[in-house]
Parts: sequence; C-alpha cells; structure tokens
Amino acid sequence: MEISSSFVLFTVFAMLMLVRWWRKASGLTLPPGPLALPLIGNLTMIEKRAPFKSFMKWSRTYGPVMTVYLGPQRVVVLVGYDTVKEALVDQGEDFAGRAPIPFLQRIVRGYGLVISNGERWRQLRRFTLTTLRDFGMGRKRMDQWIQEESRHLLNSFEETKSAPVDPTFFLSRAVSNVICSLVFGQRFDYEDKNFLHLLQIISRLLRFASSTCGQLYNIFPRLMEFLPGNHNKVFRETDDIRSFIMSKVKEHEQTLDFSDPRDFIDCFLIRLKQEKDNLETEFHKENLTGTVLNLFAAGTETTSTTIRYALMLLIKHPHIQEQIQKEIDRVIGPNRSPTMDDRKSLPFTDAVIHEVQRYLDIVPLSIPHYITKDISFRGYMIPKDTVIIPLLHSVLKDEGQWETPWTFNPEHFLDANGHFKKNPAFIPFSAGKRSCVGESLARMELFLFIVSLLQKFNFSSPNGPDDIDPSPELSIFANTPRFYQLIAAPR
Repeated sequence: MEISSSFVLFTVFAMLMLVRWWRKASGLTLPPGPLALPLIGNLTMIEKRAPFKSFMKWSRTYGPVMTVYLGPQRVVVLVGYDTVKEALVDQGEDFAGRAPIPFLQRIVRGYGLVISNGERWRQLRRFTLTTLRDFGMGRKRMDQWIQEESRHLLNSFEETKSAPVDPTFFLSRAVSNVICSLVFGQRFDYEDKNFLHLLQIISRLLRFASSTCGQLYNIFPRLMEFLPGNHNKVFRETDDIRSFIMSKVKEHEQTLDFSDPRDFIDCFLIRLKQEKDNLETEFHKENLTGTVLNLFAAGTETTSTTIRYALMLLIKHPHIQEQIQKEIDRVIGPNRSPTMDDRKSLPFTDAVIHEVQRYLDIVPLSIPHYITKDISFRGYMIPKDTVIIPLLHSVLKDEGQWETPWTFNPEHFLDANGHFKKNPAFIPFSAGKRSCVGESLARMELFLFIVSLLQKFNFSSPNGPDDIDPSPELSIFANTPRFYQLIAAPR
C-alpha cells in the first residue's frame, strides 16, 4: 500500500512538472495561474456551484489576468473593471470572437448571431441592430408596445385577488410578448398553452446552463453525447422551439409583402431573397432560425428574471419599495401610464433598477469570448483558440468602483443631491463589440414594467420579508434567483 501511494504521488508530480515544462518549451508567455493537471485542468480546484468565486480568489494571487484550464481548454480570465474595459473596449477587435460554447452550438446547430464569428457575425449583428431599431427598439413606438403589454400584466395580477402566487410566468409571458411582437409580429394570449410550454422550456434551458450537467457538457461535449442525463431531455425540448420558429417562418413566407415588412422575420426573408444569388451571403434559413431562437430565448428569460429578482428585493426591503411608490405618486400619479420620458424625473426609481441589475449580476462569467489570432495583452502573449472570460462579476462587485459592492444599495447610483449618477463599471450587458444587441429594449422593459407594477400594487411575501432569500439558487452560468411566492395587493 505504501509503494502504491508513493507511486501515485510520484506520477502526479511528474505530470505537473511535464505541464510546466511544456508551457516553457512552447515559448508562450501566458498569464500566470494555478498549475493544472492534464485532461482535467483545474476542475478539481474550482468551486462547483459558483466558479467565479474561485476565479476571484485566485486573482488575489495571480493578478487580474490569469490562465486556468477547464478540462483541456485553455482559458484566460480577466478580473476587475480596468482589465475588462481594456480588453473589451480598448482592444475590442482582438477580443471580439465568441467561444464555441458546445451546448449553445448544439441548440442552434452552429448558426445565428450569439455564437457566430467573422463575416457571419458582422452581417447578422449589423442587420439585427438595424432591424430592431427600425421597429422601434429604444423609441416611442416600443414605449407604446410595452405600455400595452403592461396593462395585460397588471390585469393578470389583479385576477389573483391578492392570493400568493409564483410570479415567474406572469413576468415571462409579458416580457416575451414584447420580443414576440418584434420578431413574429404578434403577441400571444397568456392562456395559450403552446406559448406557456415554450416559456417553460426556455426557463429550463437557463437552469440547465447553470447546472453541473450543463457545464460538464460544455467541457466534455463528445463524452457527454454518449452518456445519459438531463442534457438529452433539454436538447429534445429545444427542438419544440425550433419547430415553432420554423412554422412561423413558413407562415411569413406565405403572406410576405416586400413593400410592407411587419417584423424581424419579414425583413430577414426580404434580405434572403435579395441575396439569393450571393454565394457569400449569411442570409439563409439556418441563420434566420438560429437568430430568431437567440432573440426569443434571450429576450424572454434574462429580462423577466431581472424583474422577478427586483420584486424579490423590494419585498425584502419594504422601505425601498415604499420610497419608489412615493416618487411614482408624486411624478406620475395613480392613473397615467408611465413613459420613458418619466425616467429622468424618477431618479430614485432609476437608481434602484440599476442597483438590482448590479446586485443580481445575472451572468457573472459573461458569455465567453475567443481569441481568433495570437494577440498581446498587458505584456502577455495569448495564443489563438484561447477562451476569454471577462469576469463581469468582478466588475459589478469591484471594490474600487462601488462603495458597498456586497450590499444592495441604490445610493451607488445617486449623487449627494439625490440625482441619478452613472458609473462606468455598470456593464450588466457586457461592453464593446459583443455587448447585448437588445440592451436598449431591456432597459425600457425593466423601467416600464417595474414602474407600472409598483404604481398599482404593493408587493409582499406570505411569510414576511424575512422569509425571502435573495441569494441565487444556481451560480454557474447565470445567477438564477430562487423561486418564491408573492402577494400583489392593489394600492
């Protein structure tokens, strides 16, 4: 037994030395980081339920730019506002690649906006931004759409008669209908069973991405393909979303009017027909399906989750909820629908909404970037095919940027006179060339839905504010709030 143990220790030591020698022999001046084992890398050292905590801990030893290995994949982690800004903004072109995330690749089959690179990404991003803006994203036309959807949301809460309810799908139905109006040209009834089924799949998809199984699939995709597990069910379910999108595309093809496009799908189909003879075009059915799936899923889940978390925090801090309502009553009153023009007159409300996003930190690891050519950064050489994690958690909780980064504190966004103040480290939508295309839409939805809800309802917990636990249930890919019940009592 003693010989066996000694042999194992010697073997592990030899493997570690081999890895260290290979790094030096390769001539790469990679950023420092914890020594990794072959094949499994640093996986045994990482906190499984919240990997960003391990990265934060290691950065105190190795600095704000460090190398870790997730299985065999080399990853450079960027920590802190200054480092992330320098990479994503100052050297934005070098860091504009998107990592090949296996579970996303499998869902969209390699197509669409989110995971694309090169010319495909440039064409799809430019088209998507332009089209969404043309249909009102960030403008008064969209303001009116969200106001209308807010009325449906308020009615659904009124129908609860102040009984305890889980707000998850109340909110996701409303938020999803906004992106559905943009993409499909229609909203869906809240009782539509197929619509609710799709929203449940999207919710489970985010939870899968934040599960251990989801991360194992990302690290060892080929192995996981041969193993049983929840990933197989998730991939089968996402085929329902794909089938729904394809049916909507077919409907649009049958009623398409080139002179009067109704929505994103119409605009894409028109562009597709215009470029049908262009062999280099990225406007084809696969990219249409992938991009619509990107918009539908991301435009539903992240914003509705943020609103759900906002209500949770306002129940936890009833004095903040009351202060928002007093500001709304003073500026808007009880009857007029809020508009985006009201935001400048509601500085405390605006500050709270920003602080909810900062404190929630919904995607702590960001969506990983990718190095498509050898680059130099802060004196290090980062080779092609390196995954980059701009640790958004470290920016939104940067102790050099926020007075009390670990507490929920709306004062972070207020000056001494109570006026709203910006902070450059507020980047929940990321920054640079890969920032979220739906950022302006999400900002409008967060403001208008939250103000509308607080204008009409007092929110509380059936068991009091102490029963609310704002710590995330899952923290791997996304910080996912716990499920909870609330009471929406008319004011």
